[in-house]
Amino acid sequence: MIPFNKPFLTGKETQYIKEAVKSGKISGNGIFTQKCHEFFQERYGFKKCLLTTSCTDALEMASILCNIQPGDEVIVPSYTFVSTANAFVLRGAKIVFADSREDHPGIDESKIESLITSRTKVIVPVHYAGVACDMDIIMDIANRYNLIVVEDAAQSIDAFYKGKPLGGIGHLGCFSFHETKNVQCGEGGMLVINDEQFSKRAEIIWEKGTNRAEFFRGEVDKYGWVDIGSSFLPSEVSAAFLFAQLENLDNIQKQRKKIWESYYDGLKSNAEKNIIKLPFIPDYATINGHMFYIVFRNLAERTNMINKLKLDRIHSVFHYLSLHSSPFYKEKHDNRGLINADSYSNNLLRLPLFYELNTTQSEFIIGKIIKHQAKI
Repeated sequence: MIPFNKPFLTGKETQYIKEAVKSGKISGNGIFTQKCHEFFQERYGFKKCLLTTSCTDALEMASILCNIQPGDEVIVPSYTFVSTANAFVLRGAKIVFADSREDHPGIDESKIESLITSRTKVIVPVHYAGVACDMDIIMDIANRYNLIVVEDAAQSIDAFYKGKPLGGIGHLGCFSFHETKNVQCGEGGMLVINDEQFSKRAEIIWEKGTNRAEFFRGEVDKYGWVDIGSSFLPSEVSAAFLFAQLENLDNIQKQRKKIWESYYDGLKSNAEKNIIKLPFIPDYATINGHMFYIVFRNLAERTNMINKLKLDRIHSVFHYLSLHSSPFYKEKHDNRGLINADSYSNNLLRLPLFYELNTTQSEFIIGKIIKHQAKI
């Protein structure tokens, strides 16, 4: 079976974990945590970075920083992972779901302004598959209505919008280092703070609501409980693992983008026949090789392809179910139809994409898809 995903190991992960253990500090915010922070700050110009145990935790930190109160409204795309919305629901927010674009699973920027009310506090664009939303439109809306923008950049490492790194444009950005991502540490994440007003409080929330980080820097003579927070920072074991991956980012990205491009070129003929749609990349966006998906004309065609590829020992998977129609939230939704989100839920299929997927395997997958669609 060709798996959908296979986590890549650079070979230095265990070496760095041993170094972390020998340092005598493995509880977090040690040498390797700082190395990871410095990597992102130096490479992408992020103002402040805080590693977290997951992207879910990064989003939950962002929700606290936004000072979400019960009844506040947060605009979120329906076609996303549950954590995007759940982080704000935990603080009492009402989620106002936005539809996807017709040409891309990302949020339809043209629909955002019509969803704003006097209770709206935050917009959460999700850069689906590492392809940028139109951030100029979103930031303009946010500035005019005095709203906070939290970028869900879970899939967006090393992806750009008009030359600007994703996760570094909104007030806050959230990344994932789950084992399905381009660089990973099994389970991990990061909060990027781009607006100085959130910087000091973010560190306190990160350290369980204490000013512990200031104490260890010698800025205060003792530390105590000064705000709400939780245990959001990961151990040095996770940070050491992640740093080994970050050192190999360029190599990883080169290979993943090569696979992405081979899929695109190989399946272009079927897209020209209008029996599938390939990913749309706007002029302002880049690809980062996170995911390759195809969109079928209907659910039956997608289901048929999944089953046939399974018989070919190829593991392909669909993605999100629209959150506005989920068992938890459908009664809370305002009954607007979100037809594009539902269409992607029914028709989008993700193909295997991981570092060690070789040319023979990718060509085999392409060939099988073309063969199975030959009679359509």
